[in-house]
Amino acid sequence: MITLKKILALVVLLVLVVGGYMIYGTFINPKSPKGVVNFEKGDLKIEVVYHRPFKKERLIFGAKEDKALVPFGEYWRLGANAATTFETSQDIPFAGRMLKAGTYRMYAIPEADHWIVALNEEAGKFGYNEPDYSKDVMRVNVTAAKLLTTVEQFTIDVQEDGENLTLRMRWDTTSVAIPLN
Repeated sequence: MITLKKILALVVLLVLVVGGYMIYGTFINPKSPKGVVNFEKGDLKIEVVYHRPFKKERLIFGAKEDKALVPFGEYWRLGANAATTFETSQDIPFAGRMLKAGTYRMYAIPEADHWIVALNEEAGKFGYNEPDYSKDVMRVNVTAAKLLTTVEQFTIDVQEDGENLTLRMRWDTTSVAIPLN
């Protein structure tokens, strides 16, 4: 009887240690810290919430057989940990197509020369699992550009140049820009 209690106590302790480590690594001190992009102009508010992994001398974009972290032609959650969310307070043009105000899960399917960027109704889901593609609200094809310098940490930002508004994603030597007007 005492042996069964010791085994049960050991199992409970192991579950607590592993669970605590997972909570610490995911929420308290993640290897890919949370990033929040906020843009406001008049009544328009845009927010992007994502997690920012580091390059760490890895091959980021490339062929699966080359062991790329983000293989060409496959789902990528646009960061790490939780799924990336894109929220807009107003209907806006997104790569030339009208997007209704709301909160969306944003993901990509990168290729060498272009990315398919999708907005999906499943906001708030964990990003590891692929979305239900039937809930995609919009998919756009955008050109991928080569950068002259390496961006160590995945970065999303909103650029304003006069009347032009652009959602920009950069990592390693790749940059993708999505016009928002």
